[in-house]
Amino acid sequence: MNRSRVAALFGVVALAWGGSYVAIDVGLRELPALLFAAYRLETAAVVALPAAYVVCDRFVPRTRREVAAAAVSGATVAALTNAFLFAGQQHATGGVASVLFSTNPVIAAGLAAALAPSERLDRVEVVGLVVGLTGVAVVVRPSPGDLAAGTTGKLLLLAGATSLALGSVVVSRLDSDLDSLAETAWGLAFGAVLVHAASLLLGEPQSLPASPSLLGAIAYVGVASTALAYPAYFELVGAVGPVRANLVSYAVPVVTAVSSWVLLGRAIGPVTAAGFVVIAAGFVLLNRRALRSLFSARASRA
Repeated sequence: MNRSRVAALFGVVALAWGGSYVAIDVGLRELPALLFAAYRLETAAVVALPAAYVVCDRFVPRTRREVAAAAVSGATVAALTNAFLFAGQQHATGGVASVLFSTNPVIAAGLAAALAPSERLDRVEVVGLVVGLTGVAVVVRPSPGDLAAGTTGKLLLLAGATSLALGSVVVSRLDSDLDSLAETAWGLAFGAVLVHAASLLLGEPQSLPASPSLLGAIAYVGVASTALAYPAYFELVGAVGPVRANLVSYAVPVVTAVSSWVLLGRAIGPVTAAGFVVIAAGFVLLNRRALRSLFSARASRA
């Protein structure tokens, strides 16, 4: 896959997931957490399944590996990740949630190193992860009170980040031949069933208030940040590996900060600008080999 497509996939996922934290905050005012998460996955499945049927050469998983990949995607990336995310964000702001979910690349790096030695990061790349995470914290700047309160919520969010990292690594290792859109669509449908069943078992009210803001939030998290972003994310995982694909988590809080500025009128000040610089430094450290190769290739053509 060429670099321009990788960059496009990265941008789509970062933009779609970055705005989702704002939409989740809006929806949680009117819906219980697991029901809202189930509506997200159900909306996404309704969009993704027909799209996969039309677009993909092969729509139905046939081999055990393909069925396993769709099931793992549904149970971890769809069901557990969203259940923990929505439940945790009841007790934390979207900004704090995005910071905690940005630990996903660190978790994925550890899991990938344990399961696939070829994914092991060197010392400079480890420093890059730390620098990037520091930049995310600078950009979002959650207040001390936000970080000190809501221990339960933070643990739930970290569990969600772990589920996402685990699913990414395992799905990559399964190396399914099924098209990423079809695999994701089946995973979303399976995850929706699991989360809605959990909502019913916990006795959450199942009514759906028909307010424009809630319906808009469901549409956004279901279509833009799931049906569109999940296939793009898994295609990115297939192209560059789970550890580097999960670096999109560093860009997501930046998008969240910009969305808050656009929607809430919060100005982007010098501290936020400094955070962007720190994040960029982290990416340079993590991708120094690819950047060196790119510049060397350009120099040789000059």
